[in-house]
Amino acid sequence: MNILIVASEAAPFSKTGGLADVCGSLPVELNRSGNNCALIIPAYKQTLQKGFDIQDPGLRFSAPVGDKTVEGRILKAVVPGTDTPVYLIYQKDYFDRDGIYQNPDGSDFIDNCERYVFFCRAAMETIRLLDLKVDILHANDWQTGLIPAYLKTEYRLYPRYANIASLFTIHNLAYQGSFWHWDMNLTGLDWKYFNMDQMEAYGRLNLIKTGIAFADAVSTVSPRYALEIQSAPLGCGLEGILQCRRHNLYGILNGVDLNAWNPETDPNLAQTYNVSTWREGKRACKKALLQQLGLHEDLDAPLLGTVGRLSYQKGYDLIAEAMRRIAPQHPAQWVVLGTGEACYQNMLLDLQNQFPNKIAVRLMYSDSMAHQIIAGSDLFLMPSRYEPCGLTQMYALHYGTLPIVHSTGGLADTVVNTTQQTLADNSANGFAFENDSIDEFTNCVNNALWTYYQQETRSTLIERGMKQDWSWSRSASQYVQLYEKIKH
Repeated sequence: MNILIVASEAAPFSKTGGLADVCGSLPVELNRSGNNCALIIPAYKQTLQKGFDIQDPGLRFSAPVGDKTVEGRILKAVVPGTDTPVYLIYQKDYFDRDGIYQNPDGSDFIDNCERYVFFCRAAMETIRLLDLKVDILHANDWQTGLIPAYLKTEYRLYPRYANIASLFTIHNLAYQGSFWHWDMNLTGLDWKYFNMDQMEAYGRLNLIKTGIAFADAVSTVSPRYALEIQSAPLGCGLEGILQCRRHNLYGILNGVDLNAWNPETDPNLAQTYNVSTWREGKRACKKALLQQLGLHEDLDAPLLGTVGRLSYQKGYDLIAEAMRRIAPQHPAQWVVLGTGEACYQNMLLDLQNQFPNKIAVRLMYSDSMAHQIIAGSDLFLMPSRYEPCGLTQMYALHYGTLPIVHSTGGLADTVVNTTQQTLADNSANGFAFENDSIDEFTNCVNNALWTYYQQETRSTLIERGMKQDWSWSRSASQYVQLYEKIKH
């Protein structure tokens, strides 16, 4: 099958979040499984400065953006270490900037709508200019929401495009690409499409809604999230159109890049290990981590770790309060790695000052330390209020670190709470709570701490998580099934 994935970012070329991980890994895995997949992304300033082997074959094009015509170029590369083709859209005025979507002060670029109108137009023209055979056009998030619309309107009469089916994937519905209504002129589409069923939402042009409305099928990054966004509050105001599209709405979990996240080969670890050697391996990793953090070297006390953005959405108020309640009366130790909102940073630093032998807070991001925390911890905290997919809980399971999660989105799809029933049916692999209250979360943490000392049960949970398939091959096979379903 011939698949063209279009995204605003893809690792390792450009990245602000999980979208880049998906769009950097999925095309490679699709090709590995016998398909013909290519990727289109913008040629950002950061991309061109990273030293990749990027060729300029001299392909020039022009695209209408509102009442003007904008010139661009198509550059060529491959995903490093593979033969997966990548086409990069170069346009100096739009993409030669220090940020991808935002200014250094965190404010959005005021011309983001115009920038991604051009990018969507460029992606459609790339198919023609490179004479690409495409069965499936796979667009991702609001920045590519116009692609299914262009395919169904302006391009539908051209034979080259007539048999292309479109899939639109929502990675996080909270980011919608909502712009004032006059930006509709930039798209070049007829104003008849600016209506409550297609491109308009609450009086504004909404590009994620546009993708949802025009695509042949819509997917999200977990089955639970596909259900959650059909009602408030996680529908973020678009639950109506998502309910209308529910028969063509699917959830496919993201996968783990096993080249980067594998305890058997991870160069960041004090000692590598697998499902047979995790006891010795994790103990060595825990010892090294405690030494690095300056915590009391008590290898028998449970170590709870968390890595992420310090925010309300990620539940760091719950984590801080659980620490406050548990630390005075339990030998458990805690480590936090991340940056974020000042109120949570201060809250956590205060706790570190109160319990310097039990709590270590590192207000920074370090990929190497993230690996060390996930390997060296016994339990991993992830009480997100919503989480479309989440990858860190899968990393934790793969590394034999039992996750403690809120049952939402991809967390609910990957972590099965440990109860008498789930132990009996061999499905338990971690700990989960239903409502995002401090009492429920604290009870869940206390249950995990109690289970930590039940050696046989704990070993069973660890080994089950490590044996589960979290790879991209699993995810890619599900995407192929969906592509086959919608192929014209």
